[in-house]
Amino acid sequence: MPEGNWLVVGLGNPGPTYARHRHNVGHMVVDELTRRAGSPLAVARGMRAEVCQTRVSAGGIGGVGTDAVRVLLVKPRTYMNESGGPVAKLLAYHSIPPRHLLVLHDELDLDLGQLRLKFGGGDNGHNGLRSIRKSIGTGDYHRVRIGIGRPPGRQEPADYVLSNFPASQRTDLELEIGRAADAVEFLVREGLTSAQNRFNN
Repeated sequence: MPEGNWLVVGLGNPGPTYARHRHNVGHMVVDELTRRAGSPLAVARGMRAEVCQTRVSAGGIGGVGTDAVRVLLVKPRTYMNESGGPVAKLLAYHSIPPRHLLVLHDELDLDLGQLRLKFGGGDNGHNGLRSIRKSIGTGDYHRVRIGIGRPPGRQEPADYVLSNFPASQRTDLELEIGRAADAVEFLVREGLTSAQNRFNN
């Protein structure tokens, strides 16, 4: 099992206008994790982020025991393209190395219902990932790529990600959020390779 604290960051834009947008699926997964932990997010002073401190053990998130790993669940309160600032501050404040950063983000190149867990790699045009790389000086951190699919027809990707999931996809979305939350818990407990074998599809 990996040792040490983890910072789990769900990317998105702040406020109710953006809450159900495809671009905010990372936020949705953090909301599900905090629900499971039974501990709400709270504004962290000076960090421009909402944070929930919890633990992940063999019994799941919010669990206790000698095997429990401390996890900070985070939703930046900045817009997507400024996500890196809060991430860098929280890593430094809690003395967490980038290899124990796990970022949850939307992925155009995967269909809804698909997940990919990985370590490192490029930003693939994602403004949140680009901001994190710029702020922490590396792309060597864990990611959970959450499929949202490609825009239909000639719709611009920027307009597509800043639009709500349709009602017809609500059930699939809830399943994907649940699987992504499961993947976070599993990765923290069992490591990346085991989590990839179980969740990458």
